[in-house]
Amino acid sequence: MTTELRVLRPAEWDDWYARVELAFGGVPAAAETRALYHDLIEPERAMGAWDGTDCVGTAGSYAFRLSVPGGAPVPTAGVCMVSVLATHRRRGILTAMMRRQLDEVHSWGEPLAALTASEPEIYGRFGYGIATEQLSLDIDTVRARLSVPDDADGVRLRITTPGSVRDECEAVYARRVAARPGMLARRPHWDRAPLLDPESDRRGSSPLQCVMAERDGESVGYARYAISRGWTPEGPDGAVVLRDLEALDPGAYAALWRFLFSIDLTSRLRAPDRPVDDPLLHLVSDVRRCSPRLRDGLHLRIVDVGGALEARTYARPVDVVLEVADAFCLWNEGRWRLTGDSKGAGCERTRDPADLALSVRDLGTAYLGGASLAALAGAGRVQELRAGALAEASGAFRSSVAPWLPHGF
Repeated sequence: MTTELRVLRPAEWDDWYARVELAFGGVPAAAETRALYHDLIEPERAMGAWDGTDCVGTAGSYAFRLSVPGGAPVPTAGVCMVSVLATHRRRGILTAMMRRQLDEVHSWGEPLAALTASEPEIYGRFGYGIATEQLSLDIDTVRARLSVPDDADGVRLRITTPGSVRDECEAVYARRVAARPGMLARRPHWDRAPLLDPESDRRGSSPLQCVMAERDGESVGYARYAISRGWTPEGPDGAVVLRDLEALDPGAYAALWRFLFSIDLTSRLRAPDRPVDDPLLHLVSDVRRCSPRLRDGLHLRIVDVGGALEARTYARPVDVVLEVADAFCLWNEGRWRLTGDSKGAGCERTRDPADLALSVRDLGTAYLGGASLAALAGAGRVQELRAGALAEASGAFRSSVAPWLPHGF
């Protein structure tokens, strides 16, 4: 590789970001989007590959805290802005950036790295496994009916502008983070991200709207959405496009969905990113009318096996020796004894015989408790070396609720 790989200098940010835009289709971001990412990107956590004066590769990471089973917020590098120009493919630039980035994340003491992938097959070779899935719904609100709990009627709904209730929404979101693995604790400036609404990105939809759910004067939920107008010879056929929805109790949750189902002049509700175990699936009369689809969500990389496995809790007592293969981060290679339960865990290197053998990629897939080790074993990706160890570990790793990343980065 003849290019120079170096930490991003603040004066280079405009050229660096322009290369990101070029790599992802060449459409310049709206001014407000560009301004937000200028504030979010920490130059010391970003790098560029330079061929002379030309930036030909980019990568960065955010200093996140990711919720894991047990509710703890674990330091996590949120990998972002990864690109290599088409003129410089197959020269090892991506591998060099991934190598340097994981070395740095390890040196910073962050046991996890995470990303959302434009192309899912790219990152497996660097040890990233698919740790969450997202459910997309396209709901026929004319034919699908809702059955809501009685306390939904005690919720007051109030339509308002999204910016005027940003703090209230963030307070609700913050209370939800520990309840589901895979959610990100908001850092400075991230409260601006859900409000991004440049006209160039609306595709004919309305400006972003917001409805607040309140009980006894307290904010207990919110939904942010837009309206896509539509008409047929038979009459109105608009769609509600959901941006995000959070609620602190089942009544508020159901009241918000009931509102979205009943907006005038609409017959569809599109929810492109929901958890795979969304309670909505148990409120609707006909799931088939929701057209559910699954796709990959968060891709997770275990940067420090011991630190990562100690950071979460386990659904049942576990004492298992894992033989971990990690050719890209050799400090993880070898056998690790994991002991833990619902109160905490320990994980140390050991010379004891291994009970299970797996790659660091598959450990990342199972880490948040969504995919089971048993399912991975069924695909030949986990080997049971001691009888009974697979059932023990698989049950211990599972989460009571599906992990979910509620927004990209």
